[in-house]
Amino acid sequence: MLRTLILTLAALIATAQTIPLSEYAKRREQLRTSLNESVVVLWANPLRPDIHDRNGVFQEPNFYYLTGWMQPGAALLLCAACPEDKREIFFLPVRNARRERYDGPMVAPGDKDATDRTGFKKVLPVEQLEQSITASLAHARDLYTLFDGHEQALNKLAPLRSVKDAKLSITQLRLRKSTTELAVMQKAIDASIAAHFASWRATKPSLHEYEISAIMQQTYYALGCERNAYPPIVGSGPNSVILHYNSNRRKMDSGDVLLMDVGGEYSMYAADITRSIPVNGKWTLRQLQIYNMVLGAQNAAIAAAKPGVMLPDVTKAARDYLNAQGKGPNDLPWGDYLLHGVSHHIGLDVHDPFDPTIPLAEGNVITIEPGLYIAAEQLGIRIEDMIVITKDGSRLLTSALPRTAAEVERGMRP
Repeated sequence: MLRTLILTLAALIATAQTIPLSEYAKRREQLRTSLNESVVVLWANPLRPDIHDRNGVFQEPNFYYLTGWMQPGAALLLCAACPEDKREIFFLPVRNARRERYDGPMVAPGDKDATDRTGFKKVLPVEQLEQSITASLAHARDLYTLFDGHEQALNKLAPLRSVKDAKLSITQLRLRKSTTELAVMQKAIDASIAAHFASWRATKPSLHEYEISAIMQQTYYALGCERNAYPPIVGSGPNSVILHYNSNRRKMDSGDVLLMDVGGEYSMYAADITRSIPVNGKWTLRQLQIYNMVLGAQNAAIAAAKPGVMLPDVTKAARDYLNAQGKGPNDLPWGDYLLHGVSHHIGLDVHDPFDPTIPLAEGNVITIEPGLYIAAEQLGIRIEDMIVITKDGSRLLTSALPRTAAEVERGMRP
């Protein structure tokens, strides 16, 4: 049955899923409308030698959200009040034959297919960006960019204008995932679920944590993910209580719990999934007690997540459930052993930016990840899933990966 499920997931992932250029254009229009008396200027990640060193070129997430463009060195100008043919302009580096010998062909301004490839009617050399900004400011009051260092250049270029941070306006758009975004995220999720299944079948005493990490990464890379969504956390025994442990060097012992917080990234969208399993395939009574409390806390948090609820209230629901279970070690409430918030937004970033003053709304995608960590017992258990907020509640996006203790044990059997 497990093999059938893995093959089904692989078949679903095999169908490529992309976001059409028209959706990026709609996002730009929404941003222009929200900042209708302003010029917005954003930069792609720059052309620099070290950008290729480890993980290749990956785009600045906000720039990617508005353009879908992966090549470095580009720039974007939006101006709602400008003449129609100048309301959005895309800037690209001019062709560099030497660089292309190293990195492959690049789209350049002046290419016959530049408009079709980029989705912009007006594509100019990046050298014309400054003069285009100056011309656009004749029609606008404010100047927006991301405060990542580029604001300093804009302050010099337009010293009499107020340069403002565009992050919050873009964040408010990014919070609500479209149907197409959800489909892309499901690809990352399904590949990551397959990786977790593979780890269950492989885990046994005497293996090293890095061996399990390698199996998981190989699985989701083979299914189309481009990189890790974050450094894999594969912690056994004493390492299971370290929240962001990622050395992954320890040899696992029989009787340990192995906590795996591992997810891949597909088309820039992240998955974030955690499961905790018994290394020898069989829970002890103590491990089972802790696991079931964590699962109960997760169910309480999922039930609390709905439109109108603030994110801290989701954590409160999990903590309240744990505190209702009585006292833990040292006569402390079980909620004291929950060492972190249980939810964060996720999308192009594994920790997507959000506006803490805005409650959850339909289309938000968040994690639900309670855990209990008992350092004195070298026992840490976390269960993490992803949900999308619906009109009247939520839907579990990671439902294909079992959550109960009994299902975990069954999934580990040969």
